[in-house]
Amino acid sequence: MRIVHVVTLVSDDGAYGGPTSVATGQLEECAARGHEVTLVSLWRGRSRAPKTIGAVPLRTRPARSLLPGRFTGLMHPLLVKDLWHAMGRADVVHIHAGRDLVSLTALAVAALRRKRFLAQTHGMVEPRRALVARVFDSLYLPLLRRARGCLVLTERERRSLAEVVGRRGPALVNLPNGVRPARGGAAEQRQRPREVLFLARLHPRKRPDAFVEMAALVHRRVPDARFMLYGADEGLLPTVRRLIDARGLRGVVSYGGALEYAEAVRAYAKAAVYVLPSVDEPFPMTVLEAMTAGTPVVCTDTCGMAEELARREAAVVTDGSPRAMADAVCELLLDEGRRAALVTAGHRAVEEAFSIHAVTDRLEEMYRAL
Repeated sequence: MRIVHVVTLVSDDGAYGGPTSVATGQLEECAARGHEVTLVSLWRGRSRAPKTIGAVPLRTRPARSLLPGRFTGLMHPLLVKDLWHAMGRADVVHIHAGRDLVSLTALAVAALRRKRFLAQTHGMVEPRRALVARVFDSLYLPLLRRARGCLVLTERERRSLAEVVGRRGPALVNLPNGVRPARGGAAEQRQRPREVLFLARLHPRKRPDAFVEMAALVHRRVPDARFMLYGADEGLLPTVRRLIDARGLRGVVSYGGALEYAEAVRAYAKAAVYVLPSVDEPFPMTVLEAMTAGTPVVCTDTCGMAEELARREAAVVTDGSPRAMADAVCELLLDEGRRAALVTAGHRAVEEAFSIHAVTDRLEEMYRAL
């Protein structure tokens, strides 16, 4: 099959996060199975856009801000031409759709091309009451309702999306995100430095400030522990730096900026513990990537996969308070047996529940039905 995916943005700092990782992971697995794949997207970076991401051919245009909003107003006029040509020869179109100009354009081109397509909203399409959202939705929702199916991650996303698209909307189909399991089974196990990792956007929902507060509590009990934050700043870097100074954590807590994917993989592999303090995170790919790298995970009970991870004892699920996260991190730093058990359970969870192989098996069935 000739398969075309559309995602709003590919960038060298991974700013668009999960949707881009999911799209490239799905397409890489499809390519490995012999399908002809293409990813169409905007590009933002310090250098020219790559021609491929792994085995996935990439068709891009430079991202331009045509309207206010970090991602909402990004577009390039010539991307319309790229979408028209790519979809014209496609057997399957799969749109990773948020509320933004790229998604709106992709949905419109698919409709004009009379293509049957799937949409995957990644928790980005929730009920909105603001006037601007209602005006946008007057164009956007009739196009989204033309999808042959909308892929959702969690029951919470299903309920939210059902409220948005209404009874005339497409079928809502549960599909987890997937990652490629570590080659040859579990990732290499070795003694790691006592480094605790935060790898996410510095955005209020990700709660990097709670990570710093947690670090202050851990440092009192494990003085040689060190803490690294990586991710694009979305408003909280000044707060993080003030907290580091206020808690006397200079040299203990450091910020390393945004990472490209290969650098992120090395950061996971180096860390002793990965902490994601986010609230209401639909389905964080970083948690799966950390488990794949053999890094124990601490997350909150509002994470979309928290119940499954807790049932499998594959992560430490907390209430998200700095105290609860600190207790979990201290236990993992000081108890080698507990850490090893969590790594083993994490690998098993990836293999059995979150493998890109299982996800793509289901995707292929949907694609054939189209």
